Amino acid sequence: QMADPFLYGTGERSPYGCLGHEVQIEHINAYVCRPSFFTDKAVIVIHDIFGWLFPDIRYIVDLIAGHGYITVCPDFFKGTDPWKTTDHWADFADWMKDHDPMKVDKEADVVLKYLKEQCGAKKIGIVGFSWGGMAVHHLMLKNPQLTAGVSLYGRIIRDSEERYNLLNPTFFIFGEKDHTISYNQITLLEEKLKQYCKVAYKIKVYPGQVHGFAQLKPEDMKPDDKPYIEEARKDMIDWLKMFI
Repeated sequence: QMADPFLYGTGERSPYGCLGHEVQIEHINAYVCRPSFFTDKAVIVIHDIFGWLFPDIRYIVDLIAGHGYITVCPDFFKGTDPWKTTDHWADFADWMKDHDPMKVDKEADVVLKYLKEQCGAKKIGIVGFSWGGMAVHHLMLKNPQLTAGVSLYGRIIRDSEERYNLLNPTFFIFGEKDHTISYNQITLLEEKLKQYCKVAYKIKVYPGQVHGFAQLKPEDMKPDDKPYIEEARKDMIDWLKMFI
């Protein structure tokens, strides 16, 4: 039985006025925010279980765009319902069967094509949170078009040694108090990457932080958490800037 792993006070949220706009990319809806100047650098953001409409994820898209990237958050659930705070955790396993973070390849390809052909992007990175963090880990093993990745608190799936042979530089961010990911899992990830990974990687655990910590908007942060949230975001941007 799962505890409520992804509930980081989603009900108590301040509203957010987005800076970007919505577009349709083939069969996928997406939220796009562009910097004020021309750039050929882009970042795909993969949402968590609360989907592409969730204000926190749009805030992150705008934040990354502000650092000079064409930033897009596609609806990886393809119009199906995201998880809602009113849903019952007993149904979570069934919901996950229909929302598999390892089955995002087709959508990723559609968005990569859009960024290259419609937006003139030459270098493309990817960032994902929770469910999206799992999807990023998967895509960094499968898609060489992604120049760099940041996976934030994606549960670590240990199904084979191929899980560690990343194609391009990947940064794994975790919260120390995340009860969905044990410290042993993180240690194992580190050992296996050391053994199998041939590209740059980084793992960092932020003190005292729970699942979902890095997505909070400034007005929703607790003062004690704020420095760690800001540090995680700076680290995320620095990683992207190093490679893209």
